[in-house]
Amino acid sequence: MDKKEYLRSWAETYKNDLTNNIMPFWLNHGWDKENGGIYTCLNRDGSLMDTTKSVWFQGRWAFICSFAYNNVEKNQEWLDAAKSTIDFIEKYCFDEDGHMYFEVTAEGKPLRKRRYVFSETFAAIAFAEYSLATGDKHYAERALQVFHDAQRFLSTLGFLPAKYEAGVEMQSHSIIMILINVGSRLRAVIDDLTLTQQIDESISLLRRYFMHPEFKALLETVGPKGEFIDTNAARTINPGHCIETAWFIMEEAKLRNWDKELLDTALTIFDWSWDWGWDKQYGGIINFCDCRNLPPQDYSQDMKFWWPQCETIIASLYAYLGTGDEEYLYRHQRISEWTYAHFPDQDYPEWYGYLHRDGTVAQPAKGNIFKGPFHVPRMMIKGYMLCQEILKTME
Repeated sequence: MDKKEYLRSWAETYKNDLTNNIMPFWLNHGWDKENGGIYTCLNRDGSLMDTTKSVWFQGRWAFICSFAYNNVEKNQEWLDAAKSTIDFIEKYCFDEDGHMYFEVTAEGKPLRKRRYVFSETFAAIAFAEYSLATGDKHYAERALQVFHDAQRFLSTLGFLPAKYEAGVEMQSHSIIMILINVGSRLRAVIDDLTLTQQIDESISLLRRYFMHPEFKALLETVGPKGEFIDTNAARTINPGHCIETAWFIMEEAKLRNWDKELLDTALTIFDWSWDWGWDKQYGGIINFCDCRNLPPQDYSQDMKFWWPQCETIIASLYAYLGTGDEEYLYRHQRISEWTYAHFPDQDYPEWYGYLHRDGTVAQPAKGNIFKGPFHVPRMMIKGYMLCQEILKTME
């Protein structure tokens, strides 16, 4: 393999796919220019199936538009779409108590709240990235305010409805990992000690409680002190989630001059999760495993969803950048070739989201409340950036 040519080729692929396929699809079919914001429930050809707006995706889309503007090209349409969506978020997506909705109508009427703060985390990174794109510090301050609100909601007993009955104590990997990325994105535009404190706390919790060497796995759910809970739900390994966590930590390691302890933690999680997730028969990363190798509870356990593949592409490039170990470049080759052979729609723009284990299409829609313009374009932006960074180290 000519490594330089390989990396140049993928960098060009990622940039071309982002600018000529993914972004135009969502700008043309998803962007609601009448009300502001983004529709995500789009059929294979881009036709609208449902006008319900995912509040998660208002923040995610505004972030992607700003992130692409900051790192790929200064496309004014992207920045206009980001501003349109941020305005929609501010006007319609916060309840009076500051807690954000999960779903609203096309016009912004509230439909549903959930017991999570993921709407807040994505709104925060959207405000931060838009601030970076425009230089408007108001949005950096707003990002920090929303971040602190999310921390307060999480720490205020009884503010967020409990998932289980009183006395059932568990903690989840998902919110801990996402706060690493939120802290990192906000720190790029505002200097606040609480951001690095949150990153350090999250990584510490993952090391102490969620990484279980006896299973060579990072678990999704553990007890309050990291106790292993021997139930179907708590034995779950989500390889894609774990791999996403791994690259969040690699990114932080890189910012700290490739801090060895952080990098070792990230690589351990990545290696464990690759071994659990990579499908040796068909290729691709599967959804769920059971850490005791019992049948997983989730019916989609061996399906191939779009986002774990995207996170694995990013993680493999970060790992190669951080180590120079060609195993990670080979890992990138395997996941990239499998992903690009199965997910892009050959007849219409954008990517499928849901494949069977063998790579055949399970359903052809391009979006819903949970799939939209986030993991795929973020992978292309980060992939483009990382390939360029690796090439610079080879000069």
